[in-house]
Amino acid sequence: MGSATERPSHPPPRQFPVLDDCLQLGGVLLTRLAERVGRTPFYAYERDHVRSRIDLLRRTLPQGVQLHYAIKANPMPALVCLMAPLVDGFDVASAGEMKIALDAGMAPSAISFAGPGKSNAELRSAVAAGVLLHLESEEEMKRAAATGALLGLTPRVAVRVNPDFELKYAGMKMAGGAHQFGIDAERVPAMLRQLGRLGLDFHGFHLFCGAQNLSATAIGEAQRLCVDLALRLAEHAPSPIRTLNIGGGLGVPYFPGERPLDFPAVADGLHAVLDTLNAAAPGARLVLELGRYLVAEAGVYVCRVLERKLSHGQTFLITDGGMHHHLAASGNFGQVIRKNYPVAIGNRMYGGPRETATVVGPLCTPLDMLADGMELTRAEVGDFVVVFQSGAYGLTASPTAFLGHPGPAEVLV
Repeated sequence: MGSATERPSHPPPRQFPVLDDCLQLGGVLLTRLAERVGRTPFYAYERDHVRSRIDLLRRTLPQGVQLHYAIKANPMPALVCLMAPLVDGFDVASAGEMKIALDAGMAPSAISFAGPGKSNAELRSAVAAGVLLHLESEEEMKRAAATGALLGLTPRVAVRVNPDFELKYAGMKMAGGAHQFGIDAERVPAMLRQLGRLGLDFHGFHLFCGAQNLSATAIGEAQRLCVDLALRLAEHAPSPIRTLNIGGGLGVPYFPGERPLDFPAVADGLHAVLDTLNAAAPGARLVLELGRYLVAEAGVYVCRVLERKLSHGQTFLITDGGMHHHLAASGNFGQVIRKNYPVAIGNRMYGGPRETATVVGPLCTPLDMLADGMELTRAEVGDFVVVFQSGAYGLTASPTAFLGHPGPAEVLV
């Protein structure tokens, strides 16, 4: 299983000019990048890819759709600062993320704060800053009102709705049934009446059905249903809708056989959705909240081979990186059946003998695996293992404290 054969290399398709150069020139520039970082492992994110992705969306989306970046996808401060002038707003899920958004120069009025279990301290910070609170429960609504009274401020709020439908084919479903997210749709009318009595500044609704979806048809159907539901609920609201956040859920291909999302088809569907919203709620802003779709393909994770090991005929490449830095690539971040992310030996992308190898890290658990039985160019000690599609849900979604190994560096190139 570990024997090497001479075969042409077929690296994963790439879209990032700077990182492409690092790989195509025999690893020379990749080595220089590693020298610049000073160590492995590291994450590298490419500015031009982020800019070009947002430019594509701007050219394709109908006018009137606002584009927000969900910071949870990748909260690296330098990346968030890059995003600030390119998008219309930020969406955060903690006081820490809110601080990153404010430090990046985003106006408080263009920041929304979602997520269940907001602490009283987080509510005070959000109300004081003037960001838009996405209320996740009736109890949170009461605490927000009490916070406003304490500070002498009127909290800006939107109601997050748990709809009675789900996003088909979503990699992670977040609506349609019992969930910790949002208020069940049938309870929202009563909540809206109470919200009016509490004197909160109502702005609209937030509906997010699921993540990592590659079906333009399913996304379009969910977006239509979201707008229809929001308009029905708006009949019970204390004031007209000013903003409707329909989430995102746009996926990127990670695994063999997956095809990129047909984004122009998604944009076409949004024209009809926007027309429906404008007819019923003139002046309301339609917000598309994206995270993964903006940054996932803009990043790579790079680690170095420490040792080649043979066990029962199987070749293991033991690296200085792994699950503690990149939980998603290990298959432990929501995968039901583990699949390999696109992985390559970065300084041996073209030509050379091939072999089937398993790439693992230094942790004392069999879960610490970056590639399982994958065909790769034969790697030697010191070579670079590159994990593609690593710009989203990488470092901050990983158990970096496990076993006390040093954390990876991050660079924006």
